[in-house]
Amino acid sequence: MLKQELRNIYRTKRDAIHSNQKLKLDDLMLLQFQQLNYADITTLLSYWPMNNSSEPNTFLFSRYLHHTVYNLQTTYPVTNFFNNTMQAALVNNETVYVANKYGIMEPKEQTIINPKQIDLIFVPLLCFDENGYRVGYGKGFYDKFLAQCNQHVVKIGFSYFDAVEKIDDTNQFDVPLNYCITPQKIYEF
Repeated sequence: MLKQELRNIYRTKRDAIHSNQKLKLDDLMLLQFQQLNYADITTLLSYWPMNNSSEPNTFLFSRYLHHTVYNLQTTYPVTNFFNNTMQAALVNNETVYVANKYGIMEPKEQTIINPKQIDLIFVPLLCFDENGYRVGYGKGFYDKFLAQCNQHVVKIGFSYFDAVEKIDDTNQFDVPLNYCITPQKIYEF
């Protein structure tokens, strides 16, 4: 299937998950997430889950890392809608967030870091395939950013659903994940 078809199908599927079921699925994904080794991680790029799109609760995963990785630095994306790019801004417990034009929360004050400093990236997605390619929201922010990162950066997606067999319209700019975590299993690519 093509990305746009998959985008429509998986938005509908995610929106159909009842809030109580979503809490359970998030907890199951956290259990899967805890199975990976994060010993070499020093800097994380996470993202604020959008309330209106039923995204997995990335706060669970980043909080777990903060309890297990000493001195973990966390960054959040700051987007530029003129050229569909993003940067990584350091955050801490005092960071103030503001909604961008799409309602996505971003750090208000920004200390931007070099993408090559990031060891682990939580990559948003609607669905993914058996080769680690994902369907995002269609603007290419993450693929452009991932192309700037070091070759050893670990890219993890989270999905309430299993992999589709193949996304038919991937291209040379699409960057595959290293892992995708579902409530039932960890996909490794």
